[in-house]
Formats: sequence, structure tokens, C-alpha cells
Amino acid sequence: MVYSGFVKPNNAILVAGDPLITEFNVETATNMYPGRLVELDSGADDIEVCGAAGNAIGWLGYEQANPEFRPANRATAYVANDLAPVLYGGGFVIIGRLASGQNVAKDTRLVAGANGELIAATAAGLAAGSTPVTSTAATGVVTGSVGAQGMIVAIAMEAVNASSAAADIVVRSLI
Repeated sequence: MVYSGFVKPNNAILVAGDPLITEFNVETATNMYPGRLVELDSGADDIEVCGAAGNAIGWLGYEQANPEFRPANRATAYVANDLAPVLYGGGFVIIGRLASGQNVAKDTRLVAGANGELIAATAAGLAAGSTPVTSTAATGVVTGSVGAQGMIVAIAMEAVNASSAAADIVVRSLI
């Protein structure tokens, strides 16, 4: 199938572009599937899947892996102590995973969800509270540069309906 001029590969995650690639040790193997967002684990060379609003450092690679550690296919997870490639640098197109319950249009901005999957970013705002505001001094100030959902990590290159189950999605990486 063709997505915005790109051909979706069968057993690879990189669709187009030239990401930077660094090899890391898989410390926590839970949900370490190719195409998932990853973050640092306990050491500078150790990774785990990124949680919701986590600090994603890149995407877990597949075809870039040493054959000794490469899973049998994209639907197979890496195991603990595998050396796995992490793709980063932005500007490349990759197959990520849209979380169950999501239904996104092309060009939707995406953030990290649970298990290294993606969810649609929502508009920034202040959470509702129960304390009455009696003066302008009581409204507070929004601080920081990253919203509660974390940074936007990708832009959807296709519309995908994952309302009933998580699904693959072609995205342009921003990280």
C-alpha cells in the first residue's frame, strides 16, 4: 500500500529517511517490540519501552539490528540483554504503533502513550479545580515547556482507526 508517496514495508519499520542509530542494551524486555518508543532505563546504555508522557529518546529499530539479536519478525519482542538499535534524529518516516482506543486522522500530532505506543496529542490547558478564583493572583502561572502528555514525538502520515485494538501507523518522527 502507498501512504503519502511511501511504500509500507512488510518486515521492516523504516519507511523512508536516514535516522541516526545507536545501539543500546535491552534491560527491561516488557513490550520491547520494534517500532515502539523507548527511554533510558537504569543506566546510560540501558533501555525500556517509554511510558505515557515519558522521556522518549527514539524508536526501537528492527532491520538495523545485528542478526544475532534481531527478533524473528516485527511482531516479536526483543529479550533482556539483547543489543537493540534505537532510531532518532527526526525527519524520517517509520512504522509506529497506535494505542488501542485511538482513531486519528492524517497529520494528527502524536505523543507517547503506555507501552511505547502512540496516542493523539490534546490541546494544552489548565486542569479544572474546585477552588474558587477570587483574584488574578490566584490563577497561577503555567510553567515549563512540555505539557502533561509529554512532547509531541510524531505526526501521523495516514489515518488509522485503532478503536478496538492497537494498530500499526506510518508516522514522521520528530525525535
